[in-house]
Amino acid sequence: MLIKIGCCGFCMRRLDYARQFSVVEIQQTFYQPPRLDTARRWRQELPPPFEFTMKAWQLLTHEATSPTYRRLKTVLSQEERHQAGGFKPTVVVRRAWEATREIALALDARVILFQCPARFGPTLENIERMRGFFGTLDREHFTLAWEHRGEWPPPLVEELCRELDLVPAVDPFATPPFPGPLTYFRLHGIGGYRYKFTSTDLETLKSFLAGDQEAYVLFNNMSMADDARRLLSFLSGA
Repeated sequence: MLIKIGCCGFCMRRLDYARQFSVVEIQQTFYQPPRLDTARRWRQELPPPFEFTMKAWQLLTHEATSPTYRRLKTVLSQEERHQAGGFKPTVVVRRAWEATREIALALDARVILFQCPARFGPTLENIERMRGFFGTLDREHFTLAWEHRGEWPPPLVEELCRELDLVPAVDPFATPPFPGPLTYFRLHGIGGYRYKFTSTDLETLKSFLAGDQEAYVLFNNMSMADDARRLLSFLSGA
C-alpha cells in the first residue's frame, strides 16, 4: 500500500515541511489562485517526489454569497457574481476551471479537490449541474476528488462518483470511507478544528487504510503537523 501523509496547507516553512512530509494540499488556490510564477517557484523549490494536491477555486463550487469570498481578490461584476459557484454552466465557472487547471499544471499536481459548501445539497438541479460540468471536462492527467458537505446519502455519493469518475474525499471519522483503488482522507478533527487525534484514533485510522489501495491522508486540524508526524511514526512502528 502507498500511503501519502501530510497537511492541508503549509503549516511551517516549506523546506522544513518537505523534510517531514511527502505531500501537501494547497489551500490558497481555493480563495484566490496565486500567480503562475509563484506556483512554478513552489514546484522548483520542492521537486518530485514531493507532491502537491490542491483545492479548486471557490468560483467553481461556492456562490458569491459565501463568506469565503471575503478573501477573494478578483473583482467580480454583479452579473459575474450571479454566475459563480455551484458548477453552473456559465462563463465564470469555465474561466475558474481554466485558472485552476493552469495552477495545477504549474504545480504538476495530480489531484484537484472540489470542496462544496453545505448548502450545495443533493437536489436534482445540483446533480445535473455536476453531470454537466464533470461530464464535459477535459481532465487531461488529473484525478478529480469531490468533498461533499451537507446531507448527501452515501449511496448517492458513491453512485455519482462512479458515474462521473470522481474520488470521494471524506473525513472517515464523520463519513464511512467508500471502496475504490484511491482513498482521499481529509481529517478535520472529531467535533472540531481544535481536536487532537489520540492513539486510539490513529489505530482506527489504520484500520480504514487496510487493503492494497493508494491513500492520501491529509490533516486539517489545529495540531495537523504533530498529528501527521505521529501517524507516520505509528505506521512505521506498526
